[in-house]
Amino acid sequence: MQTASKPETTINHFPLETITLDVSGMKCAGCVKAVERQLTQQTGVVSARVNLATEVATVECEKNLIDPNTLAQKLTNNGFPTQPRLDTSEIDAAQKQSERHRQEMKQQIWRIAIASLLLLFSVIGHLDHFIGVKISILGNIWFHAALATTALLLPGREIIIDGVRSLLRNSPNMNTLIGLGAVTAYTASIVALLFPGLGWECFFDEPVMILGCILLGKTLEQQARYRAASTLHSLISLQPATAHLVPPPDGNNNSSESLEIPASQVKVGEYLQVLPGEKFPVDGKISDGKTTVDESMLTGEAIPVVREVGANVVAGTINKSSAIVMQATRTGSETTLAQIVKLVETAQTRKAPIQNLADTVAGYFTYGVMTIATLTFLFWYFVGTNIWSQVLQTSSHTEMMMSHFTSPLLLSLKLAIAVLVIACPCALGLATPTAILVGSSIGAQRGLLIKGGDILEKVHQLDTIVFDKTGTLTTGHPTVTDIIGDNPKWLLEVAATVESGASHPLAEAILQKAEQENVTLLPATDFYTEPGLGISAVVDGKTALVGNWEWLHQHQIIVQHENIPTLVGKTAVYVAVNGMFLGVIGVSDVLRNDAQTTVKLLQNMGLKVILLTGDRSSVAIAIGKQLGLAADNILAEVPPEGKAEAIATLQAKGEKVGMVGDGINDAPALAQGNVGIGMQAGTDVAVETADIVLMQDKLMDVVESIKLSRTTFNKIRQNLFWAFAYNIVGIPVAAGVLLPSLGIMLSPGAAGALMAFSSVSVVMNSLLLRSTFR
Repeated sequence: MQTASKPETTINHFPLETITLDVSGMKCAGCVKAVERQLTQQTGVVSARVNLATEVATVECEKNLIDPNTLAQKLTNNGFPTQPRLDTSEIDAAQKQSERHRQEMKQQIWRIAIASLLLLFSVIGHLDHFIGVKISILGNIWFHAALATTALLLPGREIIIDGVRSLLRNSPNMNTLIGLGAVTAYTASIVALLFPGLGWECFFDEPVMILGCILLGKTLEQQARYRAASTLHSLISLQPATAHLVPPPDGNNNSSESLEIPASQVKVGEYLQVLPGEKFPVDGKISDGKTTVDESMLTGEAIPVVREVGANVVAGTINKSSAIVMQATRTGSETTLAQIVKLVETAQTRKAPIQNLADTVAGYFTYGVMTIATLTFLFWYFVGTNIWSQVLQTSSHTEMMMSHFTSPLLLSLKLAIAVLVIACPCALGLATPTAILVGSSIGAQRGLLIKGGDILEKVHQLDTIVFDKTGTLTTGHPTVTDIIGDNPKWLLEVAATVESGASHPLAEAILQKAEQENVTLLPATDFYTEPGLGISAVVDGKTALVGNWEWLHQHQIIVQHENIPTLVGKTAVYVAVNGMFLGVIGVSDVLRNDAQTTVKLLQNMGLKVILLTGDRSSVAIAIGKQLGLAADNILAEVPPEGKAEAIATLQAKGEKVGMVGDGINDAPALAQGNVGIGMQAGTDVAVETADIVLMQDKLMDVVESIKLSRTTFNKIRQNLFWAFAYNIVGIPVAAGVLLPSLGIMLSPGAAGALMAFSSVSVVMNSLLLRSTFR
């Protein structure tokens, strides 16, 4: 069985599914391109996305047509050991990946330890040139030949073998370039050693330096990549491995009756006991007990919240104070935590469109570098050394070992090797995925779920933010704000008694107010509701009416409007008893506490803010005034089916629109917007449609999600700029463009050090996002 990031979609009438693969052995952007090409060549595969930073591939294919094991075997046979991601628990997958990372780091550290030791001996052997102290054996050329041979056979063996295999498979990678450079330098030095009559110099220290610097850089890069992915692994590990199964509660939480079982085996409807200090194993509802829960992993809020009978709890959150019994409602891959992990993992494989240029370059990069290296050799051997003969007089510590004169052949060879080694396809491959990896992980920690690199780029382009009103800018729960009448208490008693026979939001608001004011409901019978108008009942023997003005007018009750204050932006509920008007109750869906601040901050960020609602114009204008919105930026009386059309109208004017909503009727508008931002407290449909999901019920997170998206996208651009600039500048310098005029020439060892620095710097720059959002 395979894991699907979404249950099923269709294209060209074929149902599709998504297969997830763990792919190892990728070294650079060229490897990513090769893996994607091999996957898409398989019949039935629609698309494939590969992430170098997380070593994960997601394949969209026709349902039940592709065997995940077949895809995995194909990649394995082509040099990329692959395992299909099975429907095991996320904990197991995380543990396996962490163990694999530990093994890889052990091997890498062992290789770099040997390479560093060899490099140290090589450096010591040349100290006599600088301090005048000759160390006989360490300065012997045969000793340096042995060091270079050991470097190639031990720490460099895997690099050379992988590079040759990749070249034979017609998909050369970074190891191909490094292997070619190191082996060429070694071969030339062996020829010079065995045939001294040629007058060539030996530079056995170059392959040692190349491999030492490259392995050091790869180790640092891997550490940084694993660190970038650690947040997601930490999130996965929050879910406990076991649960305490108990009988249905009877009011006594007796731990002796509990049975410990794997959390993955818990079924919906079963009862579990959670002790203080333990994590909730699955999603569920508290059925017995009261406690405080640390939900910081979900919401980012450090202060525990009170949860009692009937309250929802989420897997991975921590029970802080008391033992409780919960009933499981979501288990396994259906828990909120598992859904977050799946969403973040999927997001990390979705590329930003800005990465397309890097991917295109990566497809030809290695061949291009080998071509440039060949041209460099031919140019300097046949042309350059004849035009600028002075370049042959350059000397270095390696040249002084043999001669003060450099032959055209060896100079050309050194420059060609430097070109091979300095080129860095790895930086191109890591530029986007590492930034997305860190950014999405930071978002997950803060309850901001951004569904991919393409969303980051779209957010960066936004110039307009459209807010739905009810439940988004407002609380979504109408409250009583005014009670206007000669006897407010009596007015509330009658209204609450009549509304107790109804079930609409206004009735709930009035009944809630009555409960807050400790108002006792009166005896009532004969409830009758007229949809859209109001409700009537016989209260304490008298006929009572509660509803809008039209409802009272139909019953020929005169309302003296001049005696009633204007309820701007509020819904007026009129009350009458036995034909006499008692008064009016004002009900309003009040703004969220952070609504005004959110709108102001968005406007300060240069974004236009628009209010979109199906409510009356008077209500919308009143809300808009509170938010500081101009009349042109208020769209009122828009029916649910017209919201998407309103967004499309804005887009037709050239605006890039972000839509923020929470309800089922917002889903079409969320889908229509360039970016849809859904509140997790809203409906599942809205959350599923949204491109960014806000796990906390906080409007300010709209600002935070946009800031995080913009900052992450800027990191992507910085990384790509550095990766391209490094290669554009570094390759010509390595090819000797500065040699005739300035006498600057990069040795192959120095080129290797710069190459290692390039990929490490890209990853470290992405990690700086953590300090920005600490």
